[in-house]
Amino acid sequence: MERRPKTESYCFASPKLERGKVRFAEDVKTLHKRYRENLLPYLLHARLAHVLTAPIIYSVIFPLLLLDLMITFYQHICFRVYGIPRVKRSDFIVIDRHHLAYLNAIEKVNCVYCGYGNGLVGYAREIIARTEQYWCPIKHARHSRSTHERAKQFVDYGDAENYRQRLKELRREFHRSKQ
Repeated sequence: MERRPKTESYCFASPKLERGKVRFAEDVKTLHKRYRENLLPYLLHARLAHVLTAPIIYSVIFPLLLLDLMITFYQHICFRVYGIPRVKRSDFIVIDRHHLAYLNAIEKVNCVYCGYGNGLVGYAREIIARTEQYWCPIKHARHSRSTHERAKQFVDYGDAENYRQRLKELRREFHRSKQ
């Protein structure tokens, strides 16, 4: 399907949130359905490489589900013991794009998969970042391309003089945030 310039009919048709659900006006939903590509043409025009690699992509769901189970179990047990506030899973895993009427069934499944996978990684990262803040809040000597927000508060690498005091302060922050 060729890309068309955005028209006013959907460019400015922002959805409304009603009791946590996204709602589009009926005329916008009708417009969205007109842009949906039916499954048969979608599959017939799919690149062979995409079709052949799809099972590999989707096989990652099994380690993702295991990670979800284990990281959730881990935080519910350990965070209670350490007094670390638990991470709210729904703040990270957002699955809503499958409601878009302009997506066909395959595109909707793809969007659910990616929303879950990326949300899960963010959820796991926050749990691990809180663990790091509690147990070893020391900045790395070498900079990473992707450091979590909590690391900004950590003690500088090699700062032995301030480590123990800062460790106590960062642990106390968890207890203050629970109140």
